[in-house]
Amino acid sequence: MKSKAEILQEEYYTKTAARYNEMHVSSDIEGDEHNMALYYLSAMIKSFRIQSILDVGSGTGRAIAFIKREFPEIRLMGIEPVKELREQGYRDGISAEILIDGDGNHIQFGDNEFDLVCEFGVLHHVPHPEKMISEMMRVAGRFIFISDSNNFAQGGCWARTMKQTINFFGLWKLYNYVRTKGKLYQISEGDGLYYSYSVFNNLKQIRKKCGTVYFIGANKGGVNLYKSAPYVILMGRKNRSIKV
Repeated sequence: MKSKAEILQEEYYTKTAARYNEMHVSSDIEGDEHNMALYYLSAMIKSFRIQSILDVGSGTGRAIAFIKREFPEIRLMGIEPVKELREQGYRDGISAEILIDGDGNHIQFGDNEFDLVCEFGVLHHVPHPEKMISEMMRVAGRFIFISDSNNFAQGGCWARTMKQTINFFGLWKLYNYVRTKGKLYQISEGDGLYYSYSVFNNLKQIRKKCGTVYFIGANKGGVNLYKSAPYVILMGRKNRSIKV
């Protein structure tokens, strides 16, 4: 049975599916964190000769369209649980054989089936991102690629300082519980239902499987990305990766 949060999020995407690309996709490479991430992913595909990719939470197929255009020879699949988003992707020219029904918390593919598993802005929409990351790790044979939020660097100077201080003392979960009145999520017109999430929350989990982890500020950053980058790109190479 779906939770109230899952129902609200699905209703939001159903309502906005026809305007999804207009609302979420920008032609500005530097201004859009996921556009920037796609170009880093492109360089990674070339450098490591990636032959197969799974995109988790594909939406209308934005990443799929980019990868297919740049690397038509790659085996490419995308999973998306919201029917209306998939259908919008089909209308935009994405093949129904590539963009299929699927849940990132229970990925239907086998262990190590894809060279690389990626996600773009999905983890801050799920209540237990560690579950999705665990599944991504399982299915990825060599690499994972994450482009997502870092809530601790979002907002003005005072807001960032306050959040980082609360987190430093280990009180973030309690603070977030109180401010959301126990729901843990918030709702906005532009992003639907979302959770306060940072890629750095799952760093320890990722490092258990990945011998090498790289971070890049998606559209803003500094020496300390935790403190300065609102959106972060993470590239992890699994310990069992094939050397190239």
